[in-house]
Amino acid sequence: MKKVMMMAMMLMASTMTFAGDSDALKAILKTKDYAQAEQLLKANLQQLADNAEKAKAYNHLVDLAMSKVSNEVGTMTENQMAAQMGTGKPKAYDTLGLADGICNAIDAAIECNKYDQMPDAKGRVKPKFVQKNKERVWAVRPHLVNIGQAAAQNGNNAGVLKYWGAFVDAGEDPFFADCDHKPEQEYVGQVAFFAGRYAYDAKQMDRANKYFEVAKRDPQQKADAINFQLYAMRSQLATHADSVNYVNQLKAMYEKDPENEVVLDGLNGMYEGMKDKAAQTALLDNHLAKYPNSFTALANKGLMAVNDNNAEEGAKWLRKAAEVKPDNAVVYTYLGACLSVQAANADGAKSKELYKQAIEAFDKAKELDPTKAQANWGYNRYQAYYGLYGPDDPKTKAAEADK
Repeated sequence: MKKVMMMAMMLMASTMTFAGDSDALKAILKTKDYAQAEQLLKANLQQLADNAEKAKAYNHLVDLAMSKVSNEVGTMTENQMAAQMGTGKPKAYDTLGLADGICNAIDAAIECNKYDQMPDAKGRVKPKFVQKNKERVWAVRPHLVNIGQAAAQNGNNAGVLKYWGAFVDAGEDPFFADCDHKPEQEYVGQVAFFAGRYAYDAKQMDRANKYFEVAKRDPQQKADAINFQLYAMRSQLATHADSVNYVNQLKAMYEKDPENEVVLDGLNGMYEGMKDKAAQTALLDNHLAKYPNSFTALANKGLMAVNDNNAEEGAKWLRKAAEVKPDNAVVYTYLGACLSVQAANADGAKSKELYKQAIEAFDKAKELDPTKAQANWGYNRYQAYYGLYGPDDPKTKAAEADK
Protein backbone atom coordinates (compact mmCIF):
# COMPACT_ATOMS: atom_id res chain seq x y z
CA MET A 1 0.00 0.00 0.00
CA LYS A 2 2.81 2.35 0.91
CA LYS A 3 4.47 1.59 -2.41
CA VAL A 4 1.28 2.43 -4.31
CA MET A 5 0.89 5.73 -2.44
CA MET A 6 4.48 6.67 -3.24
CA MET A 7 3.88 5.99 -6.93
CA ALA A 8 0.75 8.13 -6.83
CA MET A 9 2.65 10.99 -5.21
CA MET A 10 5.41 10.74 -7.81
CA LEU A 11 2.83 10.84 -10.60
CA MET A 12 1.23 13.90 -9.07
CA ALA A 13 4.59 15.63 -8.75
CA SER A 14 5.36 14.83 -12.36
CA THR A 15 2.03 16.25 -13.45
CA MET A 16 2.60 19.41 -11.47
CA THR A 17 6.13 19.90 -12.81
CA PHE A 18 5.35 19.15 -16.45
CA ALA A 19 1.96 20.73 -16.86
CA GLY A 20 2.08 20.42 -20.65
CA ASP A 21 1.65 23.04 -23.33
CA SER A 22 0.18 26.40 -22.42
CA ASP A 23 -3.24 27.33 -23.74
CA ALA A 24 -1.62 29.86 -26.10
CA LEU A 25 0.62 27.18 -27.61
CA LYS A 26 -2.23 24.69 -27.86
CA ALA A 27 -4.25 27.22 -29.85
CA ILE A 28 -1.35 27.79 -32.23
CA LEU A 29 -0.69 24.07 -32.71
CA LYS A 30 -4.34 23.47 -33.63
CA THR A 31 -4.17 25.76 -36.64
CA LYS A 32 -3.91 24.22 -40.11
CA ASP A 33 -3.35 27.42 -42.11
CA TYR A 34 0.04 29.13 -42.17
CA ALA A 35 -1.24 32.71 -42.28
CA GLN A 36 -3.63 32.07 -39.40
CA ALA A 37 -0.96 30.34 -37.34
CA GLU A 38 1.55 33.11 -37.97
CA GLN A 39 -0.94 35.80 -36.98
CA LEU A 40 -1.90 33.92 -33.82
CA LEU A 41 1.73 33.30 -32.89
CA LYS A 42 2.75 36.93 -33.28
CA ALA A 43 -0.28 38.10 -31.29
CA ASN A 44 0.43 35.66 -28.46
CA LEU A 45 4.20 35.35 -28.51
CA GLN A 46 4.59 36.86 -25.05
CA GLN A 47 1.89 34.56 -23.66
CA LEU A 48 3.94 31.46 -24.45
CA ALA A 49 5.47 29.90 -21.36
CA ASP A 50 9.15 29.96 -22.33
CA ASN A 51 11.65 29.78 -25.16
CA ALA A 52 10.94 26.09 -25.66
CA GLU A 53 7.29 26.87 -26.38
CA LYS A 54 8.24 29.66 -28.74
CA ALA A 55 10.54 27.28 -30.63
CA LYS A 56 7.77 24.69 -30.77
CA ALA A 57 5.31 27.29 -32.10
CA TYR A 58 7.68 28.40 -34.85
CA ASN A 59 8.42 24.79 -35.71
CA HIS A 60 4.68 24.40 -36.27
CA LEU A 61 4.93 27.24 -38.82
CA VAL A 62 7.75 25.35 -40.53
CA ASP A 63 5.56 22.24 -40.63
CA LEU A 64 2.67 24.16 -42.20
CA ALA A 65 4.88 25.86 -44.76
CA MET A 66 6.62 22.60 -45.68
CA SER A 67 3.25 20.88 -46.03
CA LYS A 68 2.38 23.34 -48.80
CA VAL A 69 5.82 22.87 -50.33
CA SER A 70 5.57 19.08 -50.23
CA ASN A 71 2.16 19.11 -51.91
CA GLU A 72 3.35 21.27 -54.80
CA VAL A 73 6.67 19.46 -55.22
CA GLY A 74 4.78 16.18 -55.17
CA THR A 75 2.55 17.35 -58.01
CA MET A 76 5.59 18.50 -59.98
CA THR A 77 7.20 15.10 -59.51
CA GLU A 78 4.03 13.33 -60.64
CA ASN A 79 3.93 15.48 -63.75
CA GLN A 80 7.54 14.69 -64.55
CA MET A 81 6.92 10.98 -64.15
CA ALA A 82 3.80 11.16 -66.31
CA ALA A 83 5.75 12.99 -69.02
CA GLN A 84 8.51 10.40 -68.96
CA MET A 85 6.06 7.51 -69.07
CA GLY A 86 3.76 9.19 -71.57
CA THR A 87 0.74 8.58 -69.35
CA GLY A 88 -1.88 10.88 -67.92
CA LYS A 89 -2.34 14.61 -68.11
CA PRO A 90 -0.22 17.05 -66.12
CA LYS A 91 -1.87 18.40 -63.02
CA ALA A 92 -1.93 22.11 -62.22
CA TYR A 93 0.22 23.22 -59.32
CA ASP A 94 0.69 26.50 -57.47
CA THR A 95 4.12 27.81 -58.48
CA LEU A 96 3.97 31.04 -56.48
CA GLY A 97 2.40 29.14 -53.58
CA LEU A 98 5.41 26.83 -53.65
CA ALA A 99 7.81 29.78 -53.64
CA ASP A 100 5.94 31.56 -50.84
CA GLY A 101 5.89 28.30 -48.88
CA ILE A 102 9.68 28.00 -49.17
CA CYS A 103 10.15 31.63 -48.12
CA ASN A 104 7.83 31.09 -45.15
CA ALA A 105 9.67 27.92 -44.19
CA ILE A 106 13.03 29.70 -44.32
CA ASP A 107 11.83 32.57 -42.12
CA ALA A 108 10.08 30.29 -39.62
CA ALA A 109 13.03 27.88 -39.41
CA ILE A 110 15.46 30.70 -38.66
CA GLU A 111 13.13 32.15 -36.03
CA CYS A 112 12.52 28.69 -34.55
CA ASN A 113 16.26 28.16 -34.23
CA LYS A 114 16.66 31.47 -32.40
CA TYR A 115 14.44 30.29 -29.56
CA ASP A 116 15.61 26.68 -29.84
CA GLN A 117 19.12 27.85 -28.91
CA MET A 118 17.91 29.74 -25.83
CA PRO A 119 17.56 28.32 -22.31
CA ASP A 120 14.20 26.82 -21.41
CA ALA A 121 12.33 27.44 -18.16
CA LYS A 122 14.92 25.40 -16.27
CA GLY A 123 17.88 27.12 -17.87
CA ARG A 124 18.70 24.20 -20.14
CA VAL A 125 19.66 24.54 -23.79
CA LYS A 126 18.46 21.47 -25.65
CA PRO A 127 17.73 22.26 -29.33
CA LYS A 128 15.04 20.00 -30.71
CA PHE A 129 14.34 21.23 -34.21
CA VAL A 130 17.56 22.58 -35.69
CA GLN A 131 18.79 19.65 -37.75
CA LYS A 132 15.44 18.57 -39.15
CA ASN A 133 14.47 22.09 -40.17
CA LYS A 134 17.87 22.85 -41.63
CA GLU A 135 17.87 19.77 -43.84
CA ARG A 136 14.30 19.92 -45.11
CA VAL A 137 14.28 23.65 -45.83
CA TRP A 138 17.72 23.69 -47.49
CA ALA A 139 16.67 20.85 -49.78
CA VAL A 140 13.81 22.85 -51.35
CA ARG A 141 15.49 26.27 -51.38
CA PRO A 142 16.89 25.87 -54.97
CA HIS A 143 13.33 25.99 -56.34
CA LEU A 144 13.44 29.74 -55.64
CA VAL A 145 15.97 30.23 -58.44
CA ASN A 146 13.77 28.86 -61.21
CA ILE A 147 10.62 30.45 -59.83
CA GLY A 148 12.40 33.80 -59.60
CA GLN A 149 13.49 33.47 -63.21
CA ALA A 150 9.90 32.76 -64.26
CA ALA A 151 8.76 35.81 -62.32
CA ALA A 152 11.33 37.90 -64.22
CA GLN A 153 10.03 36.61 -67.55
CA ASN A 154 6.49 37.55 -66.48
CA GLY A 155 7.50 41.05 -65.40
CA ASN A 156 6.84 40.32 -61.72
CA ASN A 157 9.69 42.43 -60.37
CA ALA A 158 8.52 42.24 -56.76
CA GLY A 159 8.41 38.45 -57.04
CA VAL A 160 11.91 38.29 -58.50
CA LEU A 161 13.33 40.32 -55.63
CA LYS A 162 11.39 38.30 -53.05
CA TYR A 163 12.40 34.87 -54.33
CA TRP A 164 15.97 35.54 -55.44
CA GLY A 165 16.50 37.71 -52.38
CA ALA A 166 15.26 34.92 -50.11
CA PHE A 167 17.54 32.46 -51.88
CA VAL A 168 20.60 34.65 -51.31
CA ASP A 169 19.61 35.69 -47.78
CA ALA A 170 19.21 32.08 -46.69
CA GLY A 171 22.58 31.18 -48.13
CA GLU A 172 24.15 33.94 -46.05
CA ASP A 173 22.31 33.15 -42.81
CA PRO A 174 24.41 31.44 -40.11
CA PHE A 175 21.61 28.91 -39.59
CA PHE A 176 22.47 27.30 -42.93
CA ALA A 177 26.23 27.81 -42.70
CA ASP A 178 27.13 24.12 -42.47
CA CYS A 179 24.83 23.05 -45.31
CA ASP A 180 26.33 21.97 -48.62
CA HIS A 181 26.86 25.15 -50.64
CA LYS A 182 29.05 23.57 -53.32
CA PRO A 183 26.31 22.65 -55.83
CA GLU A 184 25.18 26.26 -56.13
CA GLN A 185 28.58 27.92 -56.43
CA GLU A 186 28.34 28.10 -60.22
CA TYR A 187 25.18 30.20 -60.18
CA VAL A 188 24.74 31.85 -56.76
CA GLY A 189 26.86 34.85 -57.82
CA GLN A 190 24.68 35.46 -60.86
CA VAL A 191 21.49 35.20 -58.79
CA ALA A 192 22.94 37.61 -56.22
CA PHE A 193 23.95 40.09 -58.94
CA PHE A 194 20.48 40.24 -60.46
CA ALA A 195 18.87 40.31 -57.02
CA GLY A 196 21.02 43.38 -56.38
CA ARG A 197 19.80 45.03 -59.56
CA TYR A 198 16.17 44.38 -58.68
CA ALA A 199 16.79 45.68 -55.16
CA TYR A 200 18.29 48.83 -56.67
CA ASP A 201 15.24 49.28 -58.91
CA ALA A 202 13.07 48.90 -55.81
CA LYS A 203 15.16 51.64 -54.12
CA GLN A 204 16.33 49.22 -51.43
CA MET A 205 19.99 50.15 -51.43
CA ASP A 206 20.95 48.24 -48.28
CA ARG A 207 19.71 45.03 -49.85
CA ALA A 208 21.29 45.90 -53.20
CA ASN A 209 24.71 46.40 -51.63
CA LYS A 210 24.35 43.18 -49.65
CA TYR A 211 23.62 41.18 -52.79
CA PHE A 212 26.39 42.88 -54.79
CA GLU A 213 28.86 41.92 -52.05
CA VAL A 214 27.80 38.28 -52.45
CA ALA A 215 28.07 38.52 -56.25
CA LYS A 216 31.60 39.93 -55.98
CA ARG A 217 32.84 36.64 -54.55
CA ASP A 218 32.17 35.03 -57.92
CA PRO A 219 35.08 35.77 -60.32
CA GLN A 220 32.63 35.69 -63.24
CA GLN A 221 30.36 38.31 -61.66
CA LYS A 222 32.85 40.46 -59.77
CA ALA A 223 33.47 43.12 -62.43
CA ASP A 224 29.78 43.54 -63.30
CA ALA A 225 28.80 43.61 -59.63
CA ILE A 226 31.34 46.30 -58.80
CA ASN A 227 30.41 48.39 -61.84
CA PHE A 228 26.72 48.31 -61.05
CA GLN A 229 27.30 48.79 -57.34
CA LEU A 230 29.31 51.94 -58.03
CA TYR A 231 26.69 53.13 -60.50
CA ALA A 232 23.95 52.55 -57.93
CA MET A 233 25.89 54.34 -55.22
CA ARG A 234 26.64 57.31 -57.50
CA SER A 235 22.98 57.62 -58.44
CA GLN A 236 22.13 58.30 -54.81
CA LEU A 237 24.39 61.34 -54.52
CA ALA A 238 22.44 64.53 -53.88
CA THR A 239 24.59 66.64 -51.56
CA HIS A 240 28.23 67.31 -50.86
CA ALA A 241 27.90 65.20 -47.72
CA ASP A 242 26.66 62.33 -49.90
CA SER A 243 29.73 62.70 -52.10
CA VAL A 244 32.08 62.70 -49.13
CA ASN A 245 30.40 59.59 -47.74
CA TYR A 246 30.65 57.91 -51.14
CA VAL A 247 34.35 58.74 -51.36
CA ASN A 248 34.87 57.17 -47.95
CA GLN A 249 33.07 54.05 -49.12
CA LEU A 250 35.25 53.91 -52.22
CA LYS A 251 38.38 54.38 -50.14
CA ALA A 252 37.35 51.46 -47.94
CA MET A 253 36.72 49.33 -51.03
CA TYR A 254 40.06 50.37 -52.51
CA GLU A 255 41.95 49.53 -49.30
CA LYS A 256 40.30 46.12 -49.27
CA ASP A 257 41.03 45.43 -52.95
CA PRO A 258 43.77 47.83 -54.15
CA GLU A 259 44.34 46.03 -57.44
CA ASN A 260 40.72 46.50 -58.52
CA GLU A 261 40.91 49.02 -61.37
CA VAL A 262 37.16 49.65 -61.40
CA VAL A 263 37.24 50.93 -57.82
CA LEU A 264 40.40 52.92 -58.55
CA ASP A 265 38.73 54.57 -61.54
CA GLY A 266 35.62 55.35 -59.48
CA LEU A 267 37.63 56.98 -56.72
CA ASN A 268 39.71 58.94 -59.24
CA GLY A 269 36.52 60.15 -60.92
CA MET A 270 35.07 61.34 -57.62
CA TYR A 271 38.21 63.31 -56.79
CA GLU A 272 38.11 64.84 -60.25
CA GLY A 273 34.44 65.73 -59.92
CA MET A 274 35.03 67.29 -56.51
CA LYS A 275 38.02 69.18 -57.98
CA ASP A 276 40.33 67.71 -55.35
CA LYS A 277 43.39 67.60 -57.57
CA ALA A 278 45.80 66.97 -54.70
CA ALA A 279 43.91 63.85 -53.60
CA GLN A 280 43.58 62.69 -57.20
CA THR A 281 47.31 63.11 -57.86
CA ALA A 282 48.26 61.38 -54.62
CA LEU A 283 45.94 58.48 -55.38
CA LEU A 284 47.35 57.87 -58.86
CA ASP A 285 50.99 58.43 -57.92
CA ASN A 286 50.80 56.13 -54.90
CA HIS A 287 49.03 53.50 -56.95
CA LEU A 288 51.62 53.64 -59.73
CA ALA A 289 54.39 53.35 -57.17
CA LYS A 290 52.96 49.94 -56.24
CA TYR A 291 51.50 48.95 -59.61
CA PRO A 292 53.53 50.67 -62.36
CA ASN A 293 51.63 48.86 -65.11
CA SER A 294 48.17 49.86 -63.93
CA PHE A 295 46.31 50.83 -67.10
CA THR A 296 43.67 52.83 -65.22
CA ALA A 297 46.23 54.87 -63.29
CA LEU A 298 48.37 55.53 -66.38
CA ALA A 299 45.38 56.54 -68.49
CA ASN A 300 44.01 58.83 -65.82
CA LYS A 301 47.40 60.46 -65.31
CA GLY A 302 47.36 61.18 -69.04
CA LEU A 303 43.83 62.59 -68.93
CA MET A 304 44.74 64.79 -65.97
CA ALA A 305 47.54 66.29 -68.07
CA VAL A 306 45.14 66.74 -71.00
CA ASN A 307 42.75 68.65 -68.74
CA ASP A 308 45.67 70.82 -67.66
CA ASN A 309 46.50 71.51 -71.34
CA ASN A 310 49.85 69.77 -70.95
CA ALA A 311 50.09 67.84 -74.20
CA GLU A 312 53.63 66.59 -73.67
CA GLU A 313 52.87 65.16 -70.22
CA GLY A 314 49.60 63.72 -71.48
CA ALA A 315 51.32 61.94 -74.36
CA LYS A 316 53.91 60.47 -72.00
CA TRP A 317 51.32 58.78 -69.75
CA LEU A 318 48.91 57.84 -72.52
CA ARG A 319 51.69 56.15 -74.48
CA LYS A 320 52.47 54.02 -71.43
CA ALA A 321 48.78 53.20 -71.02
CA ALA A 322 48.60 52.12 -74.67
CA GLU A 323 51.58 49.83 -74.17
CA VAL A 324 49.82 48.13 -71.26
CA LYS A 325 46.49 47.86 -73.06
CA PRO A 326 46.91 48.17 -76.83
CA ASP A 327 43.22 47.57 -77.57
CA ASN A 328 41.74 50.79 -76.19
CA ALA A 329 40.59 53.21 -78.88
CA VAL A 330 39.96 56.05 -76.40
CA VAL A 331 43.56 56.07 -75.22
CA TYR A 332 44.89 56.12 -78.78
CA THR A 333 42.53 58.98 -79.66
CA TYR A 334 43.72 61.14 -76.77
CA LEU A 335 47.32 60.17 -77.46
CA GLY A 336 46.92 61.27 -81.08
CA ALA A 337 45.40 64.57 -79.95
CA CYS A 338 48.30 65.27 -77.59
CA LEU A 339 50.84 64.51 -80.31
CA SER A 340 48.98 66.71 -82.80
CA VAL A 341 49.07 69.65 -80.38
CA GLN A 342 52.80 69.17 -79.93
CA ALA A 343 53.29 68.94 -83.70
CA ALA A 344 51.37 72.16 -84.28
CA ASN A 345 53.68 73.95 -81.86
CA ALA A 346 56.89 72.49 -83.29
CA ASP A 347 58.85 73.26 -86.45
CA GLY A 348 60.34 71.37 -89.35
CA ALA A 349 61.36 67.76 -88.94
CA LYS A 350 60.21 67.58 -85.34
CA SER A 351 56.73 68.69 -86.33
CA LYS A 352 56.54 66.10 -89.11
CA GLU A 353 57.69 63.34 -86.81
CA LEU A 354 55.06 64.23 -84.20
CA TYR A 355 52.34 64.34 -86.86
CA LYS A 356 53.43 60.91 -88.05
CA GLN A 357 53.15 59.56 -84.51
CA ALA A 358 49.77 61.23 -84.12
CA ILE A 359 48.53 59.63 -87.35
CA GLU A 360 49.75 56.23 -86.17
CA ALA A 361 47.75 56.66 -82.96
CA PHE A 362 44.61 57.85 -84.79
CA ASP A 363 44.88 55.06 -87.35
CA LYS A 364 45.09 52.56 -84.49
CA ALA A 365 41.98 54.12 -82.93
CA LYS A 366 40.18 53.79 -86.27
CA GLU A 367 41.25 50.16 -86.56
CA LEU A 368 39.97 49.38 -83.07
CA ASP A 369 36.79 51.43 -83.31
CA PRO A 370 35.85 51.96 -86.97
CA THR A 371 32.31 53.15 -86.18
CA LYS A 372 33.46 55.68 -83.55
CA ALA A 373 31.29 53.96 -80.95
CA GLN A 374 33.86 54.53 -78.20
CA ALA A 375 35.97 57.45 -79.41
CA ASN A 376 35.34 60.21 -81.95
CA TRP A 377 38.74 60.11 -83.64
CA GLY A 378 37.52 61.37 -87.04
CA TYR A 379 38.09 65.16 -87.05
CA ASN A 380 41.34 65.07 -85.08
CA ARG A 381 42.69 62.39 -87.40
CA TYR A 382 41.84 64.55 -90.42
CA GLN A 383 43.68 67.51 -88.85
CA ALA A 384 46.80 65.38 -88.32
CA TYR A 385 46.77 64.29 -91.96
CA TYR A 386 46.17 67.91 -92.99
CA GLY A 387 49.12 69.05 -90.87
CA LEU A 388 51.50 66.48 -92.35
CA TYR A 389 50.38 66.19 -95.99
CA GLY A 390 48.46 69.40 -96.69
CA PRO A 391 44.86 69.82 -97.90
CA ASP A 392 45.19 68.35 -101.42
CA ASP A 393 46.94 65.08 -100.70
CA PRO A 394 44.78 61.96 -101.40
CA LYS A 395 45.54 60.72 -97.89
CA THR A 396 44.11 63.93 -96.43
CA LYS A 397 41.05 63.69 -98.67
CA ALA A 398 40.46 60.13 -97.49
CA ALA A 399 40.83 61.23 -93.87
CA GLU A 400 38.39 64.07 -94.51
CA ALA A 401 35.82 61.57 -95.76
CA ASP A 402 36.17 59.67 -92.46
CA LYS A 403 35.76 62.62 -90.19
